[in-house]
Parts: sequence; structure tokens; C-alpha cells
Amino acid sequence: MKKKHWSTILIEYTLITIGCALMAVAIDLFLAPHTIAPGGVTGLAIVIKKITGISVSVTNLVINIPLFIAGVIILGKAFGAKTGYATLALSFFIELVSKMSYGYIPTNDMLLSTIYGGLITGVGIGLVFKSGGTTGGTDLAGAILNKYFPNISTPKLMMCIDLCIVALAGFVNKNIETSLYSIIALYILVKMADFIIEGMGYSKAFFVISSKPDEISDEIMQILGRGVTSLNGKGMYTKNDKNVLLVVVDRSQEVKLKNIVKDVDEFAFIMVANVHEVLGEGFKPMRS
Repeated sequence: MKKKHWSTILIEYTLITIGCALMAVAIDLFLAPHTIAPGGVTGLAIVIKKITGISVSVTNLVINIPLFIAGVIILGKAFGAKTGYATLALSFFIELVSKMSYGYIPTNDMLLSTIYGGLITGVGIGLVFKSGGTTGGTDLAGAILNKYFPNISTPKLMMCIDLCIVALAGFVNKNIETSLYSIIALYILVKMADFIIEGMGYSKAFFVISSKPDEISDEIMQILGRGVTSLNGKGMYTKNDKNVLLVVVDRSQEVKLKNIVKDVDEFAFIMVANVHEVLGEGFKPMRS
């Protein structure tokens, strides 16, 4: 495996640090003051703090030790190093923000706290995941499960684990609305983390079936400057072999591509799909 350049490693750890700092802000200023626990060990720590008064940062460290050991065994030492750093950084920032805020709460509105707490936490977790680490807890458990179920994103796996913690928050606070708000925060968190991980650039993948594949390919390559891949297909009704053209373009080129196909063969069959991220020549470069 190609060894990472020191600058890449520095960027990854910087993003992990920023992600942990954002999560700490969300926990201390928006979530913990209202016992909103959108899952995770930090959510469980918020519940425990409500019962015992023990600091969220302390509980976060204590619970994450066995999960961290499991992560090193299953996911490898490099992953373990980042997770260990993120776990320590998160606890550090939670304690730091708690002391620096002096009990300041930006808003007493539960809905606003839920929305902004979920958004900021999601961005933080997304940055940590995108850099190849986790902050321990159920996100570490989710990353372990993602190793065996790669088709399901880590944030979605976290949601399944976190539902029990969400329910516990309402039970401890003796108010079902607390659980309902926690569910909203959890949903926002997962969606935002997915958004950060998958990227903002939505490209378009076109599948074109036509009786004039060569002409269409030539026009696409000449006018749009995009590569075209021909896939072997077969019409099951006619039993005739067909070429299926695959081409990925930016959103700005979507209409142009449709017009090209229409001008060459108005009877062509086109399928268009959203692509969250495209790596390689003509798009975002792959980085080790």
C-alpha cells in the first residue's frame, strides 16, 4: 500500500481536530443543557450526567476504552491511532468549551437547540469520518459494522444503535418530548454527516441506448470533451445485442448532453442518475 505523504496526514488530523471541536460546541452549548441525546457515547454521557452529574468528557473516555481496543483489533493500528486521537480530542474540547462557556446557553428554545446541535454535530462527525477516524462510541461501532456491510454508510448504521439511547433520554428526563427532539437531532446529524462524507458535487451519470452509438460517442467526446464507455447489453424483448453508453458529466453539461443525443437519435433511450462523487481524470483527483 502506498505510504501517505506527511502533508496528507497533517490535513487529516487537522480536520479531525476541527470536527471534534465542532462536536464539543454542539454538545456543551445546544444538546447537553436540554438533555438532548442524539445517540452515541456522548449522548449516553449526557444522560448519565443528568442522573449523576458526572462530566460528559469523563464518561466519554471511560466507555470508549473497550471500544477503542476493539477498533484497533478489527480496523487496524492506523485507524486506531486516529480514533484514539479523536476520542481524546473530543473529551478535551468538551471540557474546554464547558469551562470557557461558564454555563452560557445560546437559546432555551428546544427546537433551535435540536436543529443547530444536530447540524454542528453532523458536520463535526462528517469531518472526522472523512479523515478516516471516529470519535469512539457508536460511531466506532458503526465503522466496525461498515467494515462488514460496506454498502450501508457508517452514519446509517449508527442510527440503529442510537435509538435506545434516544429513548433513554426521554425516560431519564421524564418527558417523551426529549426523546422526540433527540430523534430529530439524530436525523439531522446523520443526514449532515452523510452530506459531508459523500461530497457536495452532484454529477450526472447517463446511460444511453441507441442504434447510433458511434455517432453519439463521437459527438460527446468532441463537443463536451468527456470520455464514453460502451457496455455490452441485450434487449430481452427483441433478443438483439445493444451497446449501452455510459458517460458522467457535470450538472452544467446535462442539458447539452441531452441535446446531443436528441440531435443524433431522437428515438434513443436515456437514463440519468445522480452521482455524489466522481474521482479520476476530468473530475476530482484521487489522493492517497
